[in-house]
Amino acid sequence: MKLNERSLAFYATCDSPADNAGFLYKRGERHTAYHRRWFVLKGNMLFYFEERESREPVGVIVLEGCTVELCDSAEEFAFAIRFSGTKSRTYVLAAESQAAMESWVKSLSRASFDYMRLVVRELEKQLEEMRWGPASGCGGCQQLPGSWKPKPSGPERSPERLPALPPILPKENGCAVWNNVSGVDRPPDTSICSGYDSEGNPQPPPLPPRRRASSSEAGSAGAAAAESPSTFCRLHERYGQEVARLRQDWLERRRGPRP
Repeated sequence: MKLNERSLAFYATCDSPADNAGFLYKRGERHTAYHRRWFVLKGNMLFYFEERESREPVGVIVLEGCTVELCDSAEEFAFAIRFSGTKSRTYVLAAESQAAMESWVKSLSRASFDYMRLVVRELEKQLEEMRWGPASGCGGCQQLPGSWKPKPSGPERSPERLPALPPILPKENGCAVWNNVSGVDRPPDTSICSGYDSEGNPQPPPLPPRRRASSSEAGSAGAAAAESPSTFCRLHERYGQEVARLRQDWLERRRGPRP
């Protein structure tokens, strides 16, 4: 993976969450004076800026193959980042309070991939112990990996002891028909649904009541009934005449022209 100044500056100032951020005093490499810088920790990279509002970092420290430890310095709450190797540089930083120093030391110590690799190995070991149990307490009866099954959290219940579900009763007209179910000799519950005869069989629902017509509707219906015979007679006479004329024309065409 190739890195350049532009990609590092973008990663340092982007909106990705930072593991830790704050002001620290950094001792110079040539001069022993301390300068107040704004530090941002993202992953295993520790960026430092001249000011909090700076757009580009002044430098970056890659936290791989290093140790973080307290050190004696003129500044209070000082700690050092030491790299292995004779020509490697040691970064001396100082926090503004005891709590800030402890927070930074803890964050920097956990930033490297070597630390994350150790954490993953420890978690895998604990997971194996939870699955198979410690070797000493197994007593020579360790199970095979394929035969392991998770234990249920609640009490075990056999399927024979489970209560049987009631049969689904058929319905007719919205009421359950009890006598149609085999093995059930339960009379119908007339309090819930009425309409059964003396033998308990369901009866068809009663017809809905007829709607009473209003006076205006009754008058219009009577007028229509009074006019309907005369209207039918006129239509019958009109179409009857047309049918008779068409029949006469057809007969004349069939006989052919007169000599």
